Amino acid sequence: MVPRSSLYWLVAGLGCLIGMFEPAVHAQVNVTTQHNDNSRTGANTQETILTPANANSTQFGKLFSVAVDGSVYAQPLYLSGVTINGGTHNVLYVATEHDSVYALDADTSAILWHVSFINPANLVTTVSPADVNCTDISGEIGITATPVIDTTTHTIYVLARTKENGSFFQRLHAIDTVTGAEKFGGPVVIHASVAGTGAGSNGGTLLWDPQLENPRAGLLLQNGHVIMGWSSLCDVDPYHGWVMSYNAGTLAQEGVFNDTPNGGEGGIWMAGAGFAGDSNGNTFFATGNGTFNGTDEFGDSIVKLGAPGSNSFPLLDYFTPYNQATLASSDLDLGSGGPLLLPDLPSGSAHPHLLALAGKQGMIYLINRDSLGRYCNGCSGDTQIVQEIPGALAGQMGAPAYWNGHLYFGSERETTNTADHVKAFSFNAGGSGLISTAPTSQTPETFLFPAVSPSVSANGTSNGILWLLDNAQFGGACCQVLHAYDATDLARELYNTNQAANGRDALGSGVKFTVPTVANGKVYVAGLGAITAYGLLIPSGGGGTISLATKAFGAYHNSSATASSITSSAFALPPGDLIVAYCGNTSITASTPTISDTAGNVFHQVGVTVAASGGDSLSMFYAANAKGNSNDAATCTWSSAQNNLAVMALV
Repeated sequence: MVPRSSLYWLVAGLGCLIGMFEPAVHAQVNVTTQHNDNSRTGANTQETILTPANANSTQFGKLFSVAVDGSVYAQPLYLSGVTINGGTHNVLYVATEHDSVYALDADTSAILWHVSFINPANLVTTVSPADVNCTDISGEIGITATPVIDTTTHTIYVLARTKENGSFFQRLHAIDTVTGAEKFGGPVVIHASVAGTGAGSNGGTLLWDPQLENPRAGLLLQNGHVIMGWSSLCDVDPYHGWVMSYNAGTLAQEGVFNDTPNGGEGGIWMAGAGFAGDSNGNTFFATGNGTFNGTDEFGDSIVKLGAPGSNSFPLLDYFTPYNQATLASSDLDLGSGGPLLLPDLPSGSAHPHLLALAGKQGMIYLINRDSLGRYCNGCSGDTQIVQEIPGALAGQMGAPAYWNGHLYFGSERETTNTADHVKAFSFNAGGSGLISTAPTSQTPETFLFPAVSPSVSANGTSNGILWLLDNAQFGGACCQVLHAYDATDLARELYNTNQAANGRDALGSGVKFTVPTVANGKVYVAGLGAITAYGLLIPSGGGGTISLATKAFGAYHNSSATASSITSSAFALPPGDLIVAYCGNTSITASTPTISDTAGNVFHQVGVTVAASGGDSLSMFYAANAKGNSNDAATCTWSSAQNNLAVMALV
């Protein structure tokens, strides 16, 4: 028998248990790359569960938080319906600075597999901040850039840094998304060199440095190429902006580009935003402060490269602001922001293919992707581009987001510690092909360094929510705050993680430039050694059967208007364990759940059915089957149907 105190504890904790359960529905979308797609829009437009009506502290909140072995700077990625170890799971892929990759069940937080790229016993460790003379990344340095997933080959590509017996290495890993095993003969050690006389060169050759070069920008996968880039940490010289491509199937190096081969700096960091790619296989990125001459030096520029081949990238075009020298001398990197490729306009438009970007200066640039504009020497403005909006922002770090004619920019000024609002601008209103010169709405709140990179969830052109993760107190100080706003009117905040009573939804410490991942009715937040999931506290809509595994949870929610019942899939219940079965809601009284195995052995109820508010019943059952088997099942039946909920938990 279970002690009476345990029964009361279980009753009191039911609300917490329900919040952890989710109906077995099909996921709407995969998130396989930084900011959702190669255009870097930051938008999930197939979100059918979360809406502005239910994203509030009554219906929405923290579901679980799971510890991982290091800080998470990379955006978590998401795949639906992955078969792992004989079960089908929605999976969250998490890369840490401890050089680990986790596959987590995105609905229960269970670890499905975990791989590590270090071996301290053999002196293979992560890189320490002391090794690079910089503490920008807290504690240790392992995996920083957001990986990328190829769904056709079930592969996640990860760029990891290690220190091995005093030497430094960076490797590209191709990991099986199902098993966690290395693929395609990987990993491969990164090496590169170009001709050049720039900082750190020797005899007319410039070698890529695995110790000083830091990969920050999110990886890009397009047309079978895995494209990645490097900058520095803390501007520790000598460094350069490097871009490399590796074949996705063979891991052979295909192309190398250096943006300052005869000068210095020009790092590609974009506050973690990803390289952008268009349908023609071109790659776009922005560079930070560095040397510039418009021939082979491209500090503070937007660069367009063609498809890699013959171990090189063809430089197709570039844009450099007229005041590049001022930007460089004032540490106002253009490349603090990442490019966003806007949706194509009709073919008759003056500029059907456009790109938007803002950097530390706070100028918004709208640029023709077919002709970036290059550099206007001696000009007082960039009249050769489509549009620029001076003073629009305090400054940008990371990429803006786009949804349904709205452009969203996070904003702050690092150099003066100036907070700013997150702002929405209209794009192509009335067929103008331009961005509104003033924001159409903005958040009441302002945000300090490191600002926020917006993300959007929506169901097509409706139910838009703008998600912001405030990491203003990062690196050990507390705490992150997740915000949700009406994406059509940022003056209307829907939710934040500090609203619920008793700190129910509160987050822990964060890290710089992390971006929330929204998929299948949940929002995933990366932080300092943890992943936290948010979603509807009472699941909504659809489903079929619940499925439980040993020491796991399951739930089913039915909102149809007819009487119904559910039966779980088979699950193993070890002898002596307790299963809690709850059936009903505040509107109805449902039948007492029954639990039995296929041999007809009914499990004995422990204690009494506990009445809850509104006629709910909480029944607790003891596993009478002395052997335990995989044929146990639970059935919940009701005669009316209004938001009926069945929850079962092995405890």
